[in-house]
Amino acid sequence: MGSRRSRSGSPPPAKRFRLEQEVSEASDTPSKRVSYRNGAFLAPMVRSGTLPSRLLALKYGADLVWGPEVVDRAIIGCERVIDGDWVISYEKNGRLIWSTHPIEKPYLVYQIGSANPQFAVQAALTVIHDVSAVDLNCGCPKPFSTHAGMGANLLYTPDLLCEILSSLRSAIPSYIPVTAKIRLLPDANDTLKLVERIVKTGISALTVHCRTKDMRKTEEAHVHRLGAIVDFVNQLGEGIPVIENGDCTSREDGSRIKERTGRVEWAVVFIWSHISLGVDSVMIATAAERNLSCFANGPLLDAETVLSPTYLSLARYLKNPWGNSKHCVSQFTSPSPVNGRAGLKAFKDKLGKAKGYLDFDEEIGGTPDGKVIMDEIKDILRRRTATALEALEPCEPAFTEASARIASVFVTPPQSPVTAAVQSTA
Repeated sequence: MGSRRSRSGSPPPAKRFRLEQEVSEASDTPSKRVSYRNGAFLAPMVRSGTLPSRLLALKYGADLVWGPEVVDRAIIGCERVIDGDWVISYEKNGRLIWSTHPIEKPYLVYQIGSANPQFAVQAALTVIHDVSAVDLNCGCPKPFSTHAGMGANLLYTPDLLCEILSSLRSAIPSYIPVTAKIRLLPDANDTLKLVERIVKTGISALTVHCRTKDMRKTEEAHVHRLGAIVDFVNQLGEGIPVIENGDCTSREDGSRIKERTGRVEWAVVFIWSHISLGVDSVMIATAAERNLSCFANGPLLDAETVLSPTYLSLARYLKNPWGNSKHCVSQFTSPSPVNGRAGLKAFKDKLGKAKGYLDFDEEIGGTPDGKVIMDEIKDILRRRTATALEALEPCEPAFTEASARIASVFVTPPQSPVTAAVQSTA
């Protein structure tokens, strides 16, 4: 992803110790119970799922956010760097591999790309203090993943796939959910057989991208096949939520998909009924890439005058690499109701010419204050976390204590960067 930020000198030992201790205490215990039911989630996207995108998705209403797939060997051996704005970066050889912020932890799922149980475990343990769940990518069809046996190729090596999931479940704390994201196999029965094996590894949720490995995203997702999978998983009796991925465009559209994947069967003679309520949640990818406000209840924000300036201001504040921010904003498609498509095109022409944040600011005459946007996101997520606390049972003091800490500790940012080496073996 490229180098992320310059560093200033380390703070005095006492101040550094306090910062490290606060972040450690807020990260070492579960922040809240992760819920995979009745939600709309941001899908893992390699270039478009970086920190600014995840934070804005949460601001606009996403219930959980998946980070982009990170290959196991890439994260193993990284240095964990905490900067003055609380951004936590995992870096290797001066290159940013992955970044996060403690405020998103209660909603953050870290996705691993792996074809090796031992490496998968090492990768998970490297970031375990900064995430609330770990997901194994078993569905990416792109060559960078499949060439090493990862991603969608795991669908055809079920023994290895299940060994990785079982190893993750055994190695990481029980309060950290382990999940899997798969694609459909061409044969429906083969898909059900694979699903049964995956469920028996102890996963906490299953995401099904309703396309096969060879299907392109321009082809319509086979959502009609998902109802049978949901019904089958329910009959296994493990209480595993099923998440739909593929062609969902908004939270409202998620309700349509839920209805489409559920069914009611009646046998009046025996006074018997079978009710399947459909998928538990939906995961949004392409529509979120085009407009992150798709998670909100209401019309999409226009990309030219609202969404793009907001994104770039937040990304600049977080010191997200310009190239990545430029790519993400270039994907936005909703024109301004005043300026129309011509206005959006002119905006993107200026974006294309800009070589950095300052350059772009000069082109458009300034952008909003990124700190103000970040403070607004913090306030939204603190209130959401506090609401989640009220729903926890009294017998869950560990969750309550940790969530309260997450919600309150990140108020005043530290003054200087802090570097902490991650104890892991490459």
